[in-house]
Amino acid sequence: MKDLDNIPALMADIGARAKAASAELAFASAERKHAALIGAAEAVWARRAEIIAANAKDLDHGRDKGLSPAMMDRLMLDEDRICGMVDGLRTVAEQPDPVGEVLAEWDMPSGLHIRRVRTPLGVIGVIYESRPNVTADAGALCLKSGNAVILRGGSESFHSSGAIHACLVDGLKSANLPEDAIQLVPTRDRAAVQELLTMTDSVDVIVPRGGKGLVGLVQREARVPVFAHLEGIVHIYIDKDADPKKAREVVMNAKTRRTGICGAAECLLVHQDIIDGIGHDTIAALLQAGVDVHAEGALAQEGTSSATEEDWGREFLDMIIAAKPVADVDEAIAHIRTYGSNHTDCIITEDDAAAARFFERLDSAILMRNASTQFADGGEFGMGAEIGIATGKMHARGPVGAAQLTSFKYLVEGDGTVRS
Repeated sequence: MKDLDNIPALMADIGARAKAASAELAFASAERKHAALIGAAEAVWARRAEIIAANAKDLDHGRDKGLSPAMMDRLMLDEDRICGMVDGLRTVAEQPDPVGEVLAEWDMPSGLHIRRVRTPLGVIGVIYESRPNVTADAGALCLKSGNAVILRGGSESFHSSGAIHACLVDGLKSANLPEDAIQLVPTRDRAAVQELLTMTDSVDVIVPRGGKGLVGLVQREARVPVFAHLEGIVHIYIDKDADPKKAREVVMNAKTRRTGICGAAECLLVHQDIIDGIGHDTIAALLQAGVDVHAEGALAQEGTSSATEEDWGREFLDMIIAAKPVADVDEAIAHIRTYGSNHTDCIITEDDAAAARFFERLDSAILMRNASTQFADGGEFGMGAEIGIATGKMHARGPVGAAQLTSFKYLVEGDGTVRS
C-alpha cells in the first residue's frame, strides 16, 4: 500500500517507476501498443456501470462544492460519453504508430547517411481538472506515442478517473506492457501537484489542462518544461459578407452546444454594416436560447445587458456571451489581438479576401472560417483524442495528439567514414 501521508516519497516512487516504464515503452512494438489500447477500450465498455457509479460519487461531491452547471456538465459521464471514450481509444489504436517514423532522410558528400526519426519524449505529467475523460485521452495518446504518463486529475473527478484508469491498466496487462506506463496519482492532496512540477529527474514535460488558475500555477512553479493550454477566449467575427443562415447556425452551435468546453464561443464581433440584419437576428436567436448577451452599442436590444470592459477577454464557460460592433475585419483582428488567448478564433464570411486577411494576420493556434469553434478538438481533427490544445509556440501547438508527443533523434550511418 502506498504511503499517502508522505507525498514527496509517494511522488518520487511514482516518478521512478514511470521512468523505468518509459524506457521499455519506447521500443514496444506497434502491435503491443495497439493491443493495449483495444484491451483498454473493451475494459471501459465492460466496466461502464462501475464508471457511472464512481461518477455519481463525483457528481455528489461537485454539488456539495457548488460547482457551476457548466462544470457539472464537464464532470458528468453517461453511457453516450463512455461510448465516446471507447471510440476515442479505438481510433487512437488504429492510427499509425508515430514512433520511428522517418521525418527526413539524406546523404552527405562525406558518405554519411542521415535519418531524422520520431522518438518518445519520455515521461509526461498531465494535470487536469473536472473532465474525467481526459484520463482515457491522455493515457491513450501517451501510450501510443511510447511515453509513460503520470496523471493527476482534479479532485472533482477523483472517483471517475480512478475507475477509468483501472481499465487502462487492464489494457496494459493484456498486452504484457508495464503497468507503470500509465499511473494515476492516488490522492487529492495538492502537495502532489507541487512535487510533480519539480520532478526534473523523472518527468520530461508537464501538460496542464484546465482553467486559467491551474495553468498559471503550473507556469509559475514548474521546473519541468510545460505545454501551456491557456483559457479558450474564443471569438467569432461576422463579416459584412457573411451568409445569414451560416452565421446564425455557427454562432448558436459555437456558444450553446456545450458551454463548458474550451472551444465554446465567448465573444461575438459583428461588422457594423450588418447590425440591423444578421447582427440583431443572431442576438435574438441567442436570447431565445437562454444566452445572457452582454452587448455594446448598436447591438443592444430588448433582453440584452450592457457590456463592460470586464467582458472583453473573459472566458465565461456558461450561457453568457459578449457582443461588440466593429468597423471592419481589421478592427475585429485588433480586438482579438488585444483580448484573445491564441486558442481558437473564427470568421464567418463568403469573401475569400476577408478570410485570407483574417487567417494571415491572426496567430491563434486554430483559425476557422464558417465552422463552429466547438470543432477545436483533437478528435474532430482526426487525432482520435487530444491531451490538450497548446496555445504556446514551442514544440507543440493546437490539438496535441500522439505525433505531437514525440521529439526526434538523428540516426547517422557511415562505412568506416572519417572526417578530414
